[in-house]
Amino acid sequence: MAVSRTEQSFEAALEQLEGIVKELEKGDIPLEEALTSFKKGIELSQFCQKKLTDAEEVLTKIMNENDEEIIFEEREPMDE
Repeated sequence: MAVSRTEQSFEAALEQLEGIVKELEKGDIPLEEALTSFKKGIELSQFCQKKLTDAEEVLTKIMNENDEEIIFEEREPMDE
């Protein structure tokens, strides 16, 4: 089930992901629905991670153009 993200914002995707997590944490949904929601959650998580990475790259480029030093905190790679 592909998530349509033609112009979906990071905030909208994150809100949807949070809803899926809450739903799965309750544990009172049928297995098939849980699997579908989990898959959609993974897709949303990957989408959000890409948006964050893209934003970091833009910030780095802007800062480098202005000859300003920029150091972002190291983050652990996401498991795929």
